[in-house]
Amino acid sequence: MNEPTTTSTRPYLIRALHEWCTDNGLTPYLAVKVDRSVQVPREFVRDGEIVLNVSYDATGNLQLGNEYIEFKARFGGKSREIMVPVERVQAIYARESGQGMSFPVVDDLLAELPDDAGGLDVRGAQAAASIASKGQDEDAASAAQLMQLVTSTHKPVEDGNDEPRPPAGGAGRPALKRVK
Repeated sequence: MNEPTTTSTRPYLIRALHEWCTDNGLTPYLAVKVDRSVQVPREFVRDGEIVLNVSYDATGNLQLGNEYIEFKARFGGKSREIMVPVERVQAIYARESGQGMSFPVVDDLLAELPDDAGGLDVRGAQAAASIASKGQDEDAASAAQLMQLVTSTHKPVEDGNDEPRPPAGGAGRPALKRVK
């Protein structure tokens, strides 16, 4: 029998957490892994990543679709069109508390395309990435990097004790930490 194919849960979870942040007076932030399919101001990209404020106050014409997140925002006083493929979102979280959810993002699938493929529009590039990801085997999919939100810089000490430790004191700013 053919199993029915389902859509990704990622866009639904992003919309739900965005709504939760908004309903609770929190500022929703998106952490995005940038590649050629992501339309953001490149001068604000650091280490291949960008964090975007996607609150209604900071964006115009915000559309949280199933394939793309699109909006207008001001960067350095200039209005910019932003378009992020949902598959490039690493995390959505509340700026104030760090609560949110992270997602695995496969490293730059478009890196395998030749440089002269720059004539692809963003939607065409995303389609190419989607086709490439469908061809992955289970091992490659499980090797995708995961992100974890952390709120302190406390490094765990390996002492053989598996008991959970209470959170370290201090109200540090939430940060993303790569877990491999």
